[in-house]
Amino acid sequence: MIISDFKLFLEKIDHYRDKALFAFIKPYWPSAITPNMITYVRIFIGTVLFFLLFFFSIDSKILVVSLFGVGALTDLLDGSVARALKKVTEFGTMLDPLADRILILPIAFCSLYGPHKWLLLYLFLAEIINAIVAIFYQSKEMYSANIFGKTRMVMLSVVFIVILIDWPNPPPIFFIYLLWISLIFTFLSIFTRILDLNSQGYIKNKRIVKGLNKLEYEKQPKDIQHSVGKKRTV
Repeated sequence: MIISDFKLFLEKIDHYRDKALFAFIKPYWPSAITPNMITYVRIFIGTVLFFLLFFFSIDSKILVVSLFGVGALTDLLDGSVARALKKVTEFGTMLDPLADRILILPIAFCSLYGPHKWLLLYLFLAEIINAIVAIFYQSKEMYSANIFGKTRMVMLSVVFIVILIDWPNPPPIFFIYLLWISLIFTFLSIFTRILDLNSQGYIKNKRIVKGLNKLEYEKQPKDIQHSVGKKRTV
């Protein structure tokens, strides 16, 4: 299945990124700074950006880009620090995507509202659906990281940094296309979580379960499909 192969490809890239960061983190990272502290910094920066942009009408490009860049850097680091120091927690796994949304949404609204309001609306709606699925996923004590969600956050961070550098000019059209593409990663994140929930028996609608089981069956190698098919006929 193309999605499975793509997922494995992205996970390999993420693994190599971790290895590169581990070379710095393991010997030099101060143990007093926990991964959740880094995530809290991102929440703080996102909150500050929200007030600066919407309550104080700050238009200092250097300030906004610098704050957002530091926030994006914390997203690069917190997960890798947690894995390197073996401090991965369920709370940290839940906190990380919340911090991402707090950082991204004010910048998205500020830079896209008006000329790209439909894109902004779709980004918001997709994020709401993603959040609902993630909350249900975590309510079943399922906390595994989602590579499509991580890839989407990297893409959004890079795109919005470029948009902010050119701000308040209209965003370059190429980066608008990349934001549309990021929606694909959001829905892949949602879809893979739904597959995980179905594999654990948490999806109860029979039609949906039948369709998901068919997808799971079709993505298996042919020899496994043949074996499963024989068992079904017994």
